[in-house]
Amino acid sequence: MKMKPFQLDAILKELTTIQERSPFYAKKFAGIDMSTIRTQEDFEKLPFSEKADLREAYPLGIQAVPDEEVVRIHSSSGTTGTPVIIPYTQKDVDDWTEMFARCYRAIGCTSKDRIHITPGYGLWTAGIGFQLGAERMGAMAIPMGPGNTEKQLRMMEDLQSTVLCATSSYALLLAERIAQEGIRDKLALTKGLIGSERWGKKMRERIADELGVKLYDIYGLTEIYGPGVGVSCDYDCGIHVWDDYVYVEVVDSKTGKNLPDGEVGELVITTLVKEGAPLIRYRTHDLSSIIPGECQCGCEHTRISQLVGRTDDMFKVKGVNMFPAQVEEVCAAVDGVSSEYQVMIDHLAGKDIMTVYFECDSDDPLVRRDIEATMVETFKNRIGVTIVPKAVGIGDLPRSEKKSTRIYDNRY
Repeated sequence: MKMKPFQLDAILKELTTIQERSPFYAKKFAGIDMSTIRTQEDFEKLPFSEKADLREAYPLGIQAVPDEEVVRIHSSSGTTGTPVIIPYTQKDVDDWTEMFARCYRAIGCTSKDRIHITPGYGLWTAGIGFQLGAERMGAMAIPMGPGNTEKQLRMMEDLQSTVLCATSSYALLLAERIAQEGIRDKLALTKGLIGSERWGKKMRERIADELGVKLYDIYGLTEIYGPGVGVSCDYDCGIHVWDDYVYVEVVDSKTGKNLPDGEVGELVITTLVKEGAPLIRYRTHDLSSIIPGECQCGCEHTRISQLVGRTDDMFKVKGVNMFPAQVEEVCAAVDGVSSEYQVMIDHLAGKDIMTVYFECDSDDPLVRRDIEATMVETFKNRIGVTIVPKAVGIGDLPRSEKKSTRIYDNRY
């Protein structure tokens, strides 16, 4: 993608002082004369930043402003290693708030909406971001946070919430509970703003059908402000990224070379105006592509495709590399199979065994046996691996109030 002139200007301005302001980038860009960076081609030669780099900078080595300018911090969960701490200035918070408000406006929200917020609060960026954007827009924020599903449903009904903000896993759990209790007609939900994890077509359709709402994708990550960096629109043709705040590249995850528009690769993000912790060419590990041309909605901001998965989601069975998205595609292709699945990978008697548990809508043992046979055939034809299929009933697999874990590798 060709860099827009204002993006190049913002990046060059950032680079002129980044080594002086940021100990992290003083080390990362040691030996590089920033005055020689003048074009997009020059910029694309700069080294990437990685999450591992940010972990090494723990706790505040990424900070690029004096302490007195930092008004808050947020952090990644740290479940896979040392947490990453990101400091924010007041301007960073204000910018993030404006981006989030844009997301709400882009999906048709107004100050009359009542926005039901289920993502977590605290060090995580999600809940507070959803709340700030709602307040900026003048809408009523209902800051529930995750869990306590009974209370969620009561507040949703009593306050007549119109917009649900959630992970796809929790949105599904709520949709199923609403259906079980038969209260859909008592609710006023019209929209769902869903983020934090990849979700497939079948899951999307189930949530939309059971809640009776229009669903939208919201994109972001803790290191780059948080959720709210981009959002889908009514035309469901990609995610609009607020490119006056961030610049997006797509690169080959193995070679690091920039890929042409339309080709799937790893998203790399550069912040344009972030003060507390600016990031240059940050590898997100999210797999997507840049969509060329303008959207029918009229928004001229950069568009990326719905996330395919993550480079670190890949798992290998019997010599075949695969992603969770491919499992979802197989489930979507087989009639009678729901969106919910789990994969168990074991190594027995010198062989990899891949067991796929999936929910289906029939209790008939003969029907389930036929569906299992179709799953084996479809998996083999599409991915090249023979699986052990296990059909279970709708609702038998665990639900999550946050993100769902779907791949369990017991070999290591």
